[in-house]
Amino acid sequence: MTTATGGGVQAHARIVAREDGRGGTSLPVLDGDGPLALRRTRGSGAEARVMLVGAMSGPLGGDRFTVEAAVESGARLKVGSAAATIALPGQGKSEARYDVRLSVADGGELRWLPEQLISARGSDLHVTTHVDIGAAGRLVLREEQVLGRVGEEPGRLGSRIRVRVAGRVVLDQELACGPGAPGGWDGPAGLGGCRAVGQLVVVRPEFGARPVAARVLGENAAVLPLAGPAVLVSAVAADALRLRGLLDEALDALA
Repeated sequence: MTTATGGGVQAHARIVAREDGRGGTSLPVLDGDGPLALRRTRGSGAEARVMLVGAMSGPLGGDRFTVEAAVESGARLKVGSAAATIALPGQGKSEARYDVRLSVADGGELRWLPEQLISARGSDLHVTTHVDIGAAGRLVLREEQVLGRVGEEPGRLGSRIRVRVAGRVVLDQELACGPGAPGGWDGPAGLGGCRAVGQLVVVRPEFGARPVAARVLGENAAVLPLAGPAVLVSAVAADALRLRGLLDEALDALA
């Protein structure tokens, strides 16, 4: 349900994926409105596919967006977005929030592959992604953040990603960029002058028995095994296109 207040728009979208008993995946809950419109698209095999369509501009200052997806045992779900999300300044000075809550049961599989988030000049956005996965669940999660449009300084962007597998935290990472962020975010120990940063989290039960080895991919990406059946790929690049190429290369290497 979408509501508008003096502080901005509040919107909530929810997806539930369930095994349909015929070798496919049903979507008994597919509910989104306002700026968070959800559309089911043609699936592939047992996998259901959903597209998040930006029906309004935003998030703007003061907006509060929440997206939830729950994948039950035996279900397979892929979620993408029709276009990049652009964080924009609002009429007020308050921070916007975009919260993602994902859960994958044992035997379920989720591929969360939205387009980039662009932090436009003057915006102030905080993004949180919380993921809970069963011990036998499977996940591919991609996050890409671009600091400013072409030739533009970025807004302020904060993000946190937290992943639990079988109740155990395997990743809890925060990033702050742009005006007002702690010093050094753009230095050699941070983004090093790059304007696109991304993470790829892959969780597979077989990684528990055969952990992925840490390695460097080129000059701007690294594969890092996590404390569990999971791996993190971190990458920075000059622009969104190069960042996507790095993350796609890493995902292909993990296949």
